Amino acid sequence: MNSSFSFSTFFRKLRFQHNHREIDSPSSVPPSSLSRTWKHHVFLSFHGEDVRKTFLTHILKEFRGKGIDPFIDNDIERGKTIGPELIEAIKGSRIAIVLLSRNYASSSWCLNELVEIMKCREELSQIVMTIFYDVDPTDVKKQMGAFGKVFNKTCKGKPRKEIKRWRIALEGVATIAGEHSRNWVSEAAMIEKIAMDVSNKLNNSTPSRDFNSLVGMGAHMKNMGTMLGLESDEVRMIGIWGPSGIGKTTIARYLYNQISSSFDLSVFMEDIKELTSTRRVSSDDYSAKLYLQKQFLSQILNHKDIEIPHLGVVQDRLNDKKVLIVLDNIDQSIQLDAIAKETSWFGHGSRIIITTQDQKLLKSHGINHIYKVDFPSVYEASHIFCMYAFGQKFPKKGLEALSWEVTNLLGKLPLGLRVMGSHFRGMSKQEWIDALPRLRTRLDASIQSILMFSYNALCDEDKDLFVHIACLFNYQMIELMEDHLGKSFLDVKQQFRILSEKSLISVENGCVYMHNLLVQLGKEIVCRELGNQSIIKPGKRQFLVDARDICEVLTNDTGSKNVIGIHFDSSGLSGELSISERAFEGMSNLEFLRFKCMYDNQNHNLSLPLGLNHLSQKLRLLHWDRFPMTCLPSNFCTECLVELYMIDSQLQKLWEGDRPLRNLKWVNLSLSKNLKELPDLSTATNLQHMFLSSCSSLVELPSLNATNLKKMDISKCSSLVELPSWMGNANNLSLLNLMGCSSLVELPSSIGNATNLQTLKLDMCTSLVELPSSIGNLHKLQKLIAIGCSKLEVLPTNINLESLDEVNFCNCLMLKSFPEISTHIRLLNLARTAIKEVPSSIKSWPNLSSLGMSFNENLQEFPHALDIITSLVFEDKEMQEISPWVKKVSRLRFLTLIGCKKLVSIPQLPDSLDHLRAENCESLVRLDCFFHNPKHLQFTNCFKLNKEARELIVQTSTRCTVLPGEEVPENFTYRANTGSSVMVNLNKRPLSKTSRFKACILLVGEGGDKEKEVFGMKEMRISYLIMEKHNPGVSVPCKPIGYSLSYSFTDHLYIFEFEGDVTSNELRFDFKIYCSERKIKECGVMLSKSLSCLWD
Repeated sequence: MNSSFSFSTFFRKLRFQHNHREIDSPSSVPPSSLSRTWKHHVFLSFHGEDVRKTFLTHILKEFRGKGIDPFIDNDIERGKTIGPELIEAIKGSRIAIVLLSRNYASSSWCLNELVEIMKCREELSQIVMTIFYDVDPTDVKKQMGAFGKVFNKTCKGKPRKEIKRWRIALEGVATIAGEHSRNWVSEAAMIEKIAMDVSNKLNNSTPSRDFNSLVGMGAHMKNMGTMLGLESDEVRMIGIWGPSGIGKTTIARYLYNQISSSFDLSVFMEDIKELTSTRRVSSDDYSAKLYLQKQFLSQILNHKDIEIPHLGVVQDRLNDKKVLIVLDNIDQSIQLDAIAKETSWFGHGSRIIITTQDQKLLKSHGINHIYKVDFPSVYEASHIFCMYAFGQKFPKKGLEALSWEVTNLLGKLPLGLRVMGSHFRGMSKQEWIDALPRLRTRLDASIQSILMFSYNALCDEDKDLFVHIACLFNYQMIELMEDHLGKSFLDVKQQFRILSEKSLISVENGCVYMHNLLVQLGKEIVCRELGNQSIIKPGKRQFLVDARDICEVLTNDTGSKNVIGIHFDSSGLSGELSISERAFEGMSNLEFLRFKCMYDNQNHNLSLPLGLNHLSQKLRLLHWDRFPMTCLPSNFCTECLVELYMIDSQLQKLWEGDRPLRNLKWVNLSLSKNLKELPDLSTATNLQHMFLSSCSSLVELPSLNATNLKKMDISKCSSLVELPSWMGNANNLSLLNLMGCSSLVELPSSIGNATNLQTLKLDMCTSLVELPSSIGNLHKLQKLIAIGCSKLEVLPTNINLESLDEVNFCNCLMLKSFPEISTHIRLLNLARTAIKEVPSSIKSWPNLSSLGMSFNENLQEFPHALDIITSLVFEDKEMQEISPWVKKVSRLRFLTLIGCKKLVSIPQLPDSLDHLRAENCESLVRLDCFFHNPKHLQFTNCFKLNKEARELIVQTSTRCTVLPGEEVPENFTYRANTGSSVMVNLNKRPLSKTSRFKACILLVGEGGDKEKEVFGMKEMRISYLIMEKHNPGVSVPCKPIGYSLSYSFTDHLYIFEFEGDVTSNELRFDFKIYCSERKIKECGVMLSKSLSCLWD
């Protein structure tokens, strides 16, 4: 993929999501009630004659001095009823202040204002404040005293309904606590207090915009919804767990902002680790617990100088309160014990949320609701970085590729994305380019300081393992690491568990993964001494990982006994590296030596002109891609060797003579095409994995003690004639791969003793004639794959492999019979063999779900087979028609017609069919059938198809269809006669949320050639991009995102369907193929009418 296409494609998708994706709000979190936009801060309702020239003037002045914008109705002509303008003013004010004075009720205008205000309080959550100015609240509520007399006078002659509304409003407003002028000695002090209260209420009622720019919060809230269980009255503790900088605190703060208003009391205790970092506490440090409780209660109760005499205060004060507690960055159990040891300390419905890096800490506290914060997706990571770098969710023009590189370097860690986004903000393109080299090799100081907290919390041995992983073993298999490090660390398995629980590594599919920034931290740590001073000379460091440092050490012989590991990536090498003969002489403690080469880099830029001497006798790992010597040196010590990994080497033999190999467990010499012989390996009694794939000159396997051997791959060892007898001693062997051993004539009968064998691969063993009956002893065998064993004639009989799940003898052309070797098979492929019948018991095999056969007329005589065949292959050059009984194969899904040169038509086929492949059927003209929801139709090199057949093929909805063609069919509404882009105008058709499109591309050779390709010779991937014509930065998400095919025929049409969330009528479709020597000549698009989903 060229960079301009990939970067523009990626960031167009970012822009689409920014402009068109609906904001996701979690259903489990109540929405804020503060989202309304208010036009005025305050609406004042008052009786002018009572207060206009005194109190009102003073309070308005105080309001304006505090930046409070009041609405007063001085300019509105008063009447008996309030008009629309005044109603809108009331509705548009965040706070309404009712100034109740002695003559307030003398005005029906004031009373109608009050009715509207109380309505807004109820319906719009408007804040209503009261000031009782020289009037008693009880008189207002009951309309008594002087206030009542005035009110009664106003009510004369008014409708009863209106009077009732006034009374309800007065009763309601009188119950709202407010200021009483009679309680104040100084009116000025009262006014100042009221203005301060109004200001505070405005501040507290302002909707928070602090989180508007955050990415992915809605998804986090949705994922946490079940854990939170806000509808439940139980007290629940929830852990938010993940590595430093991944956003745990941000998620917790967002959650707190969303739900804290639903609790009686709430507190967000920030960075508790920092709060207690000044004193390292033990688990029974009573004074530390008192200190933490005091800090906690001081915050949640808003009591600054609270005194805590004992540890039972929290429970006593909060056991009847519904509280929300966020404890951020907990790193010791004492912190939880002090603040939230038991759920019984808090009232019903309380929630305690803990953020931490240490999963073990949560589990030891009995917390089962643990939300693991995963790294954001690549799109979200780019959004985060771009928000800080550009103030928007996509890069500025011209900086797409640089933004992508920085995001990739930061490894999707939100902390790094935020810090470095801010760092790059405002920089020119050249400044970006100048800053990148340092970013590739150095951590930003603020990122480093945060990550160092996690490292410093480890014990010395765990720190050592952390550095080993960062410098040497990231992405490696745990099993392999345990073999390498087992003697250096007391309990390496437990240490892996500790690092994983503290979010410093993750373990997936048996491999260890450490984040890019943590890896960089580890590399920087080894450049410093214990006193945090830099080790200037690379040869004095424990690990060498920088290409320039390694070149300096190996060319100048400056390595020392401090060095225990070297990881050299030749992609960082600009020129040729000539290694000195004495380069390793000073590195007497070297245990791990790895030289990695990129497989697509054919330049051998590393040489050993004087050989390789003085390698450490403690060497445990020798990993050297493309090793340039023909033999390892005579003084090479193998005593401690655990792994020998030398793929694509120039080795002709390993070494001379016998060597002690008791620690050797892993050998990989694959792709060493010149390797002719291997030494005696019988002393390698612990060898578990041996990979010799594509050692095409290797004639025989060495002597070997195979007792502990687990996996052996000798595929494509095309000169290997026989397997040694020790194969029968491989009692622990689970995988044996012999694929492509084309000279292998037979398997030894001793193979039956490998009773733990689970997978046996014999593909393309083209000299193999029969399988020994001893394989009947392989009762754990699950996969037997023998595709293309063209001379295989005989399978053993009278055996029952009870674990056998998958059997594939496709293209075993000489195989004539298939005995009942197992009744437990699930997948059975006998296509393109000479087998004409299958065991009669096959119909009762309980697990069989797929059976592939080649067509022969005898099959119709075996109804037990017709009922279960799922795949059928025809390869008959003389066949003129497909037998009618094929329609009776009720479970047929795959039908293949190869080289049926006289076949003229295809009849109606079973409705179950979803894959039809017709290839080189030169006479095929008609399709006397229709298709029922097929997934793939392929008619390659079927050039005589008539018009009706071609129309049927084109109009049938499939995932992908291929047929010969010289131009895109006319029924594709939008066509481009040249190139790979086409404009589409949907002519104001009503657009559903998702539209389905059918596309067609015509392929030709890159040089215009018209050669006909043999099936499978050129793999190809098709991708597409939809953009809005008037907004080229907007890309439409599509499903699926592309198609992969195992073939690419020129002068053929490729038709495929996909869905897109289109938002415009005018669209541009861009198509791209990934296949050398092919290009798109024409393309077309149409709206699809299909209703079925073809890709779920």
